[in-house]
Amino acid sequence: MKRSLMVVAVLASAFASQAAMANPDLAKAKNCMACHAVANKLVGPAYKDVAAKYAGQKDAEAKLVAKVMKGGSGVWGAVPMPANPQVSEAEAHTLVKWILAQK
Repeated sequence: MKRSLMVVAVLASAFASQAAMANPDLAKAKNCMACHAVANKLVGPAYKDVAAKYAGQKDAEAKLVAKVMKGGSGVWGAVPMPANPQVSEAEAHTLVKWILAQK
């Protein structure tokens, strides 16, 4: 029984680290990096700044998933963020979780 739990834990850890490593690739594939960077402001805010702004907010993930999918304006200045119909809801959740983990 202990061995099977250990195997499950190792597999879960491997999948989690693989998913975390894939998120920058997903951001590139979905064209997020055309306007955003992890550490520096481009057209839109740096992901570390987004993470800092929304740190500790319980509804941050839901708010940001909606912005990724539907677009938004006014939070970071005059330049609006366009809607991203190429991003599925599951992908938006993956991206937002990764963004919120940036320091």
